[in-house]
Amino acid sequence: MDHIKTTPQGSQRGTGPLAIDGGRPVRTRPLPWELPGAHWIGEEELELIQRVIRAQSPFRFYGPDLQRMVDTFEDEWKAAFGHRHALAVSSGTAALSIAMSALEIGPGDEVMVPGYLWVSCVSAIVRAGAIPRLVDIDDTFCLDPDDLERKIGPHTRAVLCVHMSGAPGRIDRVAAVCRAHGLALIEDCAQTAGASFHGTPVGRFGDIGIFSFQLNKNMTAGDGGLIVCEDDTLHRRIVALHDLGYPRTPAGRLDTNDQDIQLWGMGARLSELSGAMLLAQLRKLPRITGAMRSAKWRIRAALENTQGLSFRNVPDPQGDSGPFLLMELPDEHLAARFVAALRAEGISGPAGSLACITMRDWGLHWYSNIPSLVHRRSNTRDGYPWTHPANAFAQAYGYGAGTLPRCDALHANGALLTIASCLTDEDVDDIVVAMRKVSAAVLR
Repeated sequence: MDHIKTTPQGSQRGTGPLAIDGGRPVRTRPLPWELPGAHWIGEEELELIQRVIRAQSPFRFYGPDLQRMVDTFEDEWKAAFGHRHALAVSSGTAALSIAMSALEIGPGDEVMVPGYLWVSCVSAIVRAGAIPRLVDIDDTFCLDPDDLERKIGPHTRAVLCVHMSGAPGRIDRVAAVCRAHGLALIEDCAQTAGASFHGTPVGRFGDIGIFSFQLNKNMTAGDGGLIVCEDDTLHRRIVALHDLGYPRTPAGRLDTNDQDIQLWGMGARLSELSGAMLLAQLRKLPRITGAMRSAKWRIRAALENTQGLSFRNVPDPQGDSGPFLLMELPDEHLAARFVAALRAEGISGPAGSLACITMRDWGLHWYSNIPSLVHRRSNTRDGYPWTHPANAFAQAYGYGAGTLPRCDALHANGALLTIASCLTDEDVDDIVVAMRKVSAAVLR
């Protein structure tokens, strides 16, 4: 990794003026799309999907020749990661809302959530009628357990800990805080399928864990999600809520006779077609995350002591699923210059890709970039839930820039490089050469 290749003309790569200043770029072809599972879609997915089509049975609960793809996917997930219960659903966003309802979260409750997240996290809280309470992040880019503990109050009901950008932060400490204060813990593992923390798979530290299988995720069916938990009663509520509010009989028909489970469901079932695709992807997940983790940590190792460039703290590198390399630069100007120079050197993806960007360009992943949160927007004419009398305690809560100092600093000074699941040794080498070249010129 430390060698420097030479061009056919004999000039050393990584030397000379930066490409952004008129020099020769390190590479001229784009890096692969940042879509981990999508790169691995192949004959295995096609074969399982064809079984469903030939059986003319795409609905998971009954049909003329049910193939039980979703059931098998759930069973293999439980076997792989040690969960007692796993339920496939239509999306990670739906999974979050189901989790809120399963825990009976509503008006009068606040849910703690980090400022580096995805808009769906806040959306699930607001649509439940509860109030999001912002918590700062630490050098792991995940929820800061110290700030969490400082902010717990009489209305705090749950914590939504988001394992952002492929790796968990200090989830052991977050879980300990929740236990000490009697708070429910929801783990958002949307970006961390296959990740773990010191040997324990993500999703097993809290009351409920959710996963997403949208196109950008470690494994994908285009869309899809999963909810895991260990409690039998909670799981029964989750099953009814993801469906039409009721359990089902062994024949797959709705059962309205159980007076304990008569709820309002979301119709967020996963189809057998998506289940077939996810079953094939799950069987490849260790190879997908292994490829990303290997490439990412080779890049980090080669650049670890680069002056002016610091990397996200990953408490357990072996548990990192690997799809993102997060960096911090000395200031916002240098972050913008660093990324622009890298992109000019060819460290960028195809048109439409977000392979190499500043954190300023990372959109709805930052609390202050979510207009509906900053301005307390509502889906109803009366301004619910912000105007609900039970939520009057939150009138002074702020959501605009300046609310979370550490978040704001990382938002301004941060940079992100996606790690495709199909990087070649040459791709990795090019990234290292370009980052060394740019660092030497920009960060000296």
